[in-house]
Amino acid sequence: MSGSAPEFLLPDWPLASPVRAAVTLRAGGASRGPYQSLNLAAHVGDRTADVVENRRRVRAALSLPSEPLWLKQVHGTMVLDADARGVAGTEGDSADAAVTRRPGCVLAVMVADCLPVLLAKRDGTAIAVAHAGWRGLAAGVLDSAVSALCSPPETLCAWLGPAIGPAHFEVGAEVRAAFCDRDSGASGAFAANARGRWQCDLPALARRRLARLGLTEVYGNAPCTYSHPERFYSYRREQVTGRLAALLWIDR
Repeated sequence: MSGSAPEFLLPDWPLASPVRAAVTLRAGGASRGPYQSLNLAAHVGDRTADVVENRRRVRAALSLPSEPLWLKQVHGTMVLDADARGVAGTEGDSADAAVTRRPGCVLAVMVADCLPVLLAKRDGTAIAVAHAGWRGLAAGVLDSAVSALCSPPETLCAWLGPAIGPAHFEVGAEVRAAFCDRDSGASGAFAANARGRWQCDLPALARRRLARLGLTEVYGNAPCTYSHPERFYSYRREQVTGRLAALLWIDR
């Protein structure tokens, strides 16, 4: 893998230039062992030099206009205003979403089963990313990200990236309650299993939340991260592993 070029999943949404987006895949990096190969996270135990090299390869392959804004993700609802911050790449900000209207500012969220959600105004003047694990999704991270765009929902477009699928995402009753106690219709995203627990459809929950926020254009039908170890990292499958990145920017 270390000798190959980075590979990417490109969103299938109807947004052309100036908005650009990509999700990194596992091949094409310098990392070894459980982090093989294109791990982009500096907080998971991988060698710092390998992470730096992997990020360099991604910047070069995508011709990124700047270093991505790497967030310190905490499964919350905070949205970072990248335009107010003005400095990218340091990973000092605790947030699970980010927004920008500035061309050349690259937003990023890192995932390994959690759902990356990309949001954009259809006219390409504002974009946002969100890291939607079940905790953040239940708490309202998508609500916060949509609100940060300060635009009517009918002007927005969303894309859901790769995440763990319902066949492999087993959760307890407390996770189901976190959604269903506030929205009884969310019960359709949970299926009881033989172990007295629930199989959770995270993308379905995100689509429902976006619909309740008024978004009608929601795209994405990515493969399950757990089911494809050659393409995706999965924390639930491996525990010690790397992270993919969902990247979103407005071209200069």
